[in-house]
Amino acid sequence: MKQFLKYVLATVVGLIVAGVLVTIIYVVSLAALLSGSEQVPTLKDNTVLVIRLSGSLDDRTQDNPLGELLGKEGASLGLDQLIEAIGEAKTNDKVKAIYLEAQGLTAGTASLQELRTALADFQSADKPIIAYANSYSQGEYFLCSLADSLALNPQGAVTWSGAIGGGVFFKDALDKMGIEAQIFKVGTYKSAVEPFMLNDMSEANREQLDVYVGESWAQLVGAVAESRGLTAEQLNALADRVMELQPQASYIEEKLIDKLAYTDEVPALIRHTIGLEDDEDYKAITPKELAAIAHSALKSTSGESIVVYYASGNIVDEAPSTSIPGVSYIVGDDVASDLQELADDDNVKAVVLRVNSPGGSAYASEQIWHAVKAVKSQKPIVVSMSDLAASGGYYISCAADWIVAEPATLTGSIGILGIIPTGEKLAEETLGVHTRVVKTNAHSDYDLPVMLPFIGGLPLAAKPFDEEVQALLQAYIERGYDLFVSRCAEGRSLSDDSIRSIAEGRVWTGEHALTIGLVDQLGSLDEAIAKAQDLAGLEADSYTLLSYPAEKSFWQTLLTLGEETADSYADAQMRQRLGTNYDLFIYMEQLRTISGVQARMPFFYYTNL
Repeated sequence: MKQFLKYVLATVVGLIVAGVLVTIIYVVSLAALLSGSEQVPTLKDNTVLVIRLSGSLDDRTQDNPLGELLGKEGASLGLDQLIEAIGEAKTNDKVKAIYLEAQGLTAGTASLQELRTALADFQSADKPIIAYANSYSQGEYFLCSLADSLALNPQGAVTWSGAIGGGVFFKDALDKMGIEAQIFKVGTYKSAVEPFMLNDMSEANREQLDVYVGESWAQLVGAVAESRGLTAEQLNALADRVMELQPQASYIEEKLIDKLAYTDEVPALIRHTIGLEDDEDYKAITPKELAAIAHSALKSTSGESIVVYYASGNIVDEAPSTSIPGVSYIVGDDVASDLQELADDDNVKAVVLRVNSPGGSAYASEQIWHAVKAVKSQKPIVVSMSDLAASGGYYISCAADWIVAEPATLTGSIGILGIIPTGEKLAEETLGVHTRVVKTNAHSDYDLPVMLPFIGGLPLAAKPFDEEVQALLQAYIERGYDLFVSRCAEGRSLSDDSIRSIAEGRVWTGEHALTIGLVDQLGSLDEAIAKAQDLAGLEADSYTLLSYPAEKSFWQTLLTLGEETADSYADAQMRQRLGTNYDLFIYMEQLRTISGVQARMPFFYYTNL
């Protein structure tokens, strides 16, 4: 018995000692990480900025402390951090080149255009860019095609087969389930309702989609043609051949790439490009490290600032109680409150509203529009459009002093809609669930929901609306549309009739929107900031550039480490496992959160641009 207790005690002591050692290692590692996070890296000669193009490309960067501790990068890249790092690389004499490694980046076309513009600006300082991939997606190839040296794995592929765009239509599926979608909308081109009411896209939708896809593809082809010394006709002919299915040697023959190389040959390629001997080496630096150096160089002490306010995601009246990774929200009251604070802050001399949104709640859009007007009454406000600034995304933009968009930004979509699905047939005939009420007035029960507690309570109306209620709802939608049009007309200094002629829910590229007066300038976030600086009458070094909503500090992120790390991991896993179905999964999440009248573009929109 004594021997048994001896072994038990030894085991317990061993476990305690092991636990203490693990804790010490964790604390030491964390302390090292914290120390490293607070220090600005020191640049050495022959430094190369290494950008690994993987995950998703978002407007803002969010650090993941645990990922850093484990030596793993997050599931997304921040466009803000990349642009800042590239700008520093251009002007810092110790940075000799940029190395791009394509690893499966997911990004909107406008975001790729903005990143490509920054890379081209870097090249204007006579510094080279080297790009490599095991295989290039079409978007990655568009981005990397400007490289001075463009390499590919000998067994890799360059995807180049043209662009498509479309959506998913499920009226037949709803019919089979006994669900009828009651549609209320204004706008011939307002196609967000079509999946619920059609099994194919309407002619109007096909027309606008054809224009958008065609213009965006032409922009990509034009940029690649200029970089690779080819013509648009040659590149379209190559797309017709489906280049990703062609032999690798053809990529060199057709001038799509410069070199076939294995991964272990890339360091020598980089050394050769920046003029180093085989026995010399270069120092790699990450965008985060180089952006930290750039940020530390900002020395304005005036107290004056220009604020970049990021509004990204679906516009909603209130944040959903539960959400999934990969879905972000613009909460109307929260954003309106933030903008009012910026309007009242005398140290803030101008605001740049960075919009990346397909729209959403018309009510929430109106609240944000009102707050933009409040800012405008006290100081300049400039909008910078990212991939999307459509419908509600345009609603919250139209009152600004100046609007800047990328050529491929999807914008416009000035229209209003409402979708109320009814489940009378599903409940009564298929499931045998019967809802009965008493009422005091003719339409007291017009929005009565179907009660299906045993399958979670679907958001369905119990019965179709009668003609009187349908007329009331359509009039309600039309009043919303009239208000939307008047907001745009006021903001753009155009007549209501002028706005109506380009509205009707139609989407436009930023390039096209410029010609019809919906935006003022084509350009990046940096150009929007420069415009805000000009409107505020500020000198280049006289203000501090701030980002809002304020990003979480390292410690704040650490306190929510488990939840955010899990979210980041879950998002990455869903993207990897679901592939192209990931967008459809996100679409279903968007459907879950809609309420009230909507000012938004289609819920699910697919493009391979």
